[in-house]
Amino acid sequence: MKHVWLNWCFVFLLSVAHLSAENEKPNILVILADDLGACDLGCYGSTFHETPHIDKLASEGAKFTAAYSAGSVCSPTRASLMTGKYPVRTGITDYIPGLKSSGKILSTPQTALQLPLEELTLGEAFQNAGYQTFYSGKWHLGGQGFEPSEQGFEISIGDKDLGNHGKDWQVGQKLTDSAKKFLGDRDASRPFLMYLAYHEPHTPILNYPAHIEKFNQKAESLPHTEPRTKQERQGVTLLVQDNPTYASELAGLDDFVGQVLTKLDELNLRENTIVLLLSDNGGLSTLAKHGPTSNVPLRAGKGWLYEGGIRIPCILRIPSRVNPGTIITQPIITTDIFPTLLELAGLPQMPTYHQDGVSFARLLQDSSQPTRTTMYWHYPHYHGSTWAPGSAIREGDFKLIHFLEDNTYELYNLTQDPSEQHNMAAVNSSKLSDLTGKLDT
Repeated sequence: MKHVWLNWCFVFLLSVAHLSAENEKPNILVILADDLGACDLGCYGSTFHETPHIDKLASEGAKFTAAYSAGSVCSPTRASLMTGKYPVRTGITDYIPGLKSSGKILSTPQTALQLPLEELTLGEAFQNAGYQTFYSGKWHLGGQGFEPSEQGFEISIGDKDLGNHGKDWQVGQKLTDSAKKFLGDRDASRPFLMYLAYHEPHTPILNYPAHIEKFNQKAESLPHTEPRTKQERQGVTLLVQDNPTYASELAGLDDFVGQVLTKLDELNLRENTIVLLLSDNGGLSTLAKHGPTSNVPLRAGKGWLYEGGIRIPCILRIPSRVNPGTIITQPIITTDIFPTLLELAGLPQMPTYHQDGVSFARLLQDSSQPTRTTMYWHYPHYHGSTWAPGSAIREGDFKLIHFLEDNTYELYNLTQDPSEQHNMAAVNSSKLSDLTGKLDT
C-alpha cells in the first residue's frame, strides 16, 4: 500500500512539474507589417520617417541586417512564414489571386488560391503544444474554409471584423484594440501565440491625422535631391524618401506597435514574451511611375528579386536571452521563422513539415557562423511593379537572378556590391555556371 501511495505521489509531482514547465513557456508575439521596406525605419537608417517605438524595440533586442522574405509579394511570404516552406511547395507563388498574363510574352502558372488545410501551420504547431493562439488582421491565404480559424488559430479577427482597409486608417487602431483586448482577456493558465498582421504601409497610402501635418512640413523643408528616380527595365524606381503621406502611415503603424508593447508591460508580460517584428516583402519603390518609398541603397522594390524587393527589416526581442542592441549580419529567410520559434519555445523541431526552414536561434548568442548558405526565390509571374517572371539564388556573397522573358542572367557580389550595380555574369563564368546549375536543379 505504501509503494502504491508513493507511486501515486511521484506521478502527481511529475504532473505538477510538467504543468509548471508548460506555464513557464514563453509567450510569442509576431507583428507582420505589409510592404515595410528594409530602409523604412529609423533604426534601419531612415532620416525622414520617424518610428520611435519600433526603434526602441530594436535597441532592446536583436536587429537583423540581412533578413529576407521568401517572396517579393505578400501571399507567398505569408504562406512561407506559416509553414516553414518555400512558396513553391505550398503552391502559392503570387499574391492571391494574382495578375493575369494575357497579352504578355510568357504564359504564367495560376497561383494556388488558398493555403492547403493539409499543411501544418505555425498556429497549429503551437496550439498542439498547449498555446492559446490568436490572429488579427490581414490573412491573404484563402477565403471561407481556409481562414485562420481553420489553420490553428483559436481566436481569429479578420478584415470583415476590423472594417474596410483602404478607406479608413482606423482599421489599424481596431486591430490594435483587438490585440490589447486579447491580452487582457487571455487564458492566463496557458502561454499564447499572438499574430498581428497589420495592413500598413500597403497602398492605398492614407493620411494619418495625428502625423500628416508634421510630415508635410518636414517634406517642405527637404532639399531638392536629383535625380529622384531611375529607370528599372520597364519600371521607375524612387530614390528618395520624401512622401509625407507614407511617412504618416508609418508613424501610425509605429503608434500601434507601441500600444501593444505598452500593454505587455502593463500586464507584466514583457519578461516572458518573445516579440518578433518583420515585413512580408520589400518596400514599394518601383512601379510604372515609381512607388511611395525608397529602398536605397538597395535596388528596386516590392515585386522584384533585386535586394529592395526581398530584403526586409526583422527585429527580435527576448528579454534576458538576447543582449540589447545586438546586430546580426548573417542571412536568414522567412522559412526560418517556424523552426526558430519552436526552438526558442523549447519545443521539438518538426523538419518533416518546416522542411525548408533552419532555426537561427543560435545566432542570438553566437552570430559568427551562418545557419544557412543558400536561399532561393521563384516568382514566375508578372506584377504591377513591372516585374516579369524570374528566379534567384543567393549563396554566400553571390546572388544570381534569372530573367525568364529574355533568358538573361545577372550575377552580383553582394558584399562588394550591395546595390547590385555591377553585373559579373560576363566576367565570372565559373560562378555563373555553378549558381545556374543549382538554381535549375
